[in-house]
Amino acid sequence: MMSQSLLHDPLDLAIAWAENGQSAALATVIAAWGSSPRPSGSMMAVNSDGRIEGSVSGGCVEASVFDAAMTAMQDGRPNLLSYGVTSEQAWSVGLACGGELDVLVEAVGPGGTLPMPLLRAAVDLRHQRKPALLATRLSDMRHALVTRTTTGELTSTVGGSIDPHLLPALEQAFRDGRSRRVTGAADESWFLHLLTAPYRLLIVGAVHIAQILAPLATTMGFAVTVIDPRTQLATPERFPGITLVTEWPDEALESLAIDTHTAIVTLTHDAKLDDPTLRTALESPAFYIGALGSRKTQTSRLKRLTEDGIAPERTARIHGPVGLAIGAIGAPEIALSILAEIVAVRRDAALGRQPGWT
Repeated sequence: MMSQSLLHDPLDLAIAWAENGQSAALATVIAAWGSSPRPSGSMMAVNSDGRIEGSVSGGCVEASVFDAAMTAMQDGRPNLLSYGVTSEQAWSVGLACGGELDVLVEAVGPGGTLPMPLLRAAVDLRHQRKPALLATRLSDMRHALVTRTTTGELTSTVGGSIDPHLLPALEQAFRDGRSRRVTGAADESWFLHLLTAPYRLLIVGAVHIAQILAPLATTMGFAVTVIDPRTQLATPERFPGITLVTEWPDEALESLAIDTHTAIVTLTHDAKLDDPTLRTALESPAFYIGALGSRKTQTSRLKRLTEDGIAPERTARIHGPVGLAIGAIGAPEIALSILAEIVAVRRDAALGRQPGWT
């Protein structure tokens, strides 16, 4: 059974459909200018039953892309769609205002231009939380899967060698985490699609707030895991469709390969669980670390961690009180404030640095 975090991922779904013998196609934004609401690399999957998952524009450009996807599934040929939109036309095609959008549509599997072995290798790397990049030469749909070796060098694991002219652009894509269209040798146009691991939220404490925060974060595209050794709380009935881990939190975190796409929040109000979690989290590259509690609780927590030998510049990474200061009352509003702060930090927005508690 596909995990909850993958149920709405266009790439995973397209592969699952094709493996089940169903025709599938992927549409990918390869370039966007102006006010297009979806960046390069955004994907939409379509199957022969007409199911759509994902988005390339957030509006009725999807209707045109859907038609192209159905055609691609029938004839196997790729289609590069270009939309040029004036401000007056924008609302009719789903763009917030004037802009341009290029979308590549390809059928998946036999008869299409996206080979299954390549896609399987790409998602396997992504599920291992290892960055991978799918390079596509747009003139002939030649694909190459590019990864980093343990020594940091770029290598093509599937699809042939790398065009040396692309190396600077490939390095830039891995470095800044953005997909882009670039020019290689002989003025060949390539699309470099960075397939990063999904953002992940690790929630420590299977409490009431977690019951709301977990599914809410899932709708925002986070892969969510709830960690709590108290098995009477961490149950599938209380967290349907959410990954549960019933180990002690510090042990669980050590085995979960925390990376820069991981956020960690402690909700237990129990120092026996929270403190070991925070000590482990502070040793990791997690982009967000938050801990539930009042300002008084946060002061006591920081004092304990300092007494454990953790320097103040490291404990300063902990967001506490957790969440934005929106005057939240009750579990639903607190969950909303926490997720809003996580998104603000992820996007490097001002509210992520000044949540309003002082």
